Amino acid sequence: MQMSEKRKRKRKKRWGLRIFFSVLAVLLLTAGGYVYSVYRNLNKTTDTIYAPVETQAVREAGVDLTQQTPISILLMGIDNGAEGRTEAGRSDSMIVVTINPKTQTTTMVSIPRDTFSEIVGNDSYDKINHAYWFGGAEMAINTVQKLLGIPIDYYASINMEGLKQMVDAVGGITVDSPLGFTSRGYTFVEGSNQMDGDAALAFSRMREEDPTQDTGRQDRQRLIIEAIIQNLIQTDMLLSYQDILHSLSANVETSLQMSDFLALQQNGYVSAAANIKQDHLGGVGGLRNDVYYSFVDGAELNRVQEVLKTELELQ
Repeated sequence: MQMSEKRKRKRKKRWGLRIFFSVLAVLLLTAGGYVYSVYRNLNKTTDTIYAPVETQAVREAGVDLTQQTPISILLMGIDNGAEGRTEAGRSDSMIVVTINPKTQTTTMVSIPRDTFSEIVGNDSYDKINHAYWFGGAEMAINTVQKLLGIPIDYYASINMEGLKQMVDAVGGITVDSPLGFTSRGYTFVEGSNQMDGDAALAFSRMREEDPTQDTGRQDRQRLIIEAIIQNLIQTDMLLSYQDILHSLSANVETSLQMSDFLALQQNGYVSAAANIKQDHLGGVGGLRNDVYYSFVDGAELNRVQEVLKTELELQ
């Protein structure tokens, strides 16, 4: 009887272990399949939004993300008044982002859209946001490189209407507004504001009530982009990745590939986005041939160039 009871206990133990490992195997396979699904969809999206351009070379050597080379990205908000791809329109918002994984610092410098600048490749001087209208991302990048005297390593353009989809995809954002105002049926207070996508779009587009006009609008657009980035870092992307990827594929174009995204994650670039410094290229408004421009003097241009070159370790 004792031997029989021992055998029964051993059989129960073996069956218990088999059940445990069977459940574990199912869980691992399910998780693995989900992770593969995420990777496959992410890879598909990056292929969809990938739009390389040939720009003028500024760096003597290429960027090596595995060596934590500080990089620059030109972010452009393209306003063509409708959702969808970004072939048409002007760059309503232009922000140069530098990321230094060694110092764990990200710097965002706004360029006012009315900045008087040489439009590289168009043999003209005009508002800098016209560069995208004349020659797309390629001409916009070359123009910014010439103005600021730095390389632009990557770019990303987003349809401004698509901002609301991205804000909703990350579960809404919280933004500290520098002023209180009402726009498009939404009231924003000076200080903290919780926003969904429609509210964020209204917040980003107001200009008339802002005492600094376009400069203030660009500052608010930069605040929204920063809030989206912070939410992407803090949010469990596995829970909302499909919404995020959908908003990206419908509204974004970039020169970043899947391998670049992985390298940015693995080499400290993404974590550097947790520490963001903000700046903008100042100018003085005035008329030239009855057209309004923002004119940047030499001292201010030199100041911003020095900030960017320091972050990129080009000094």
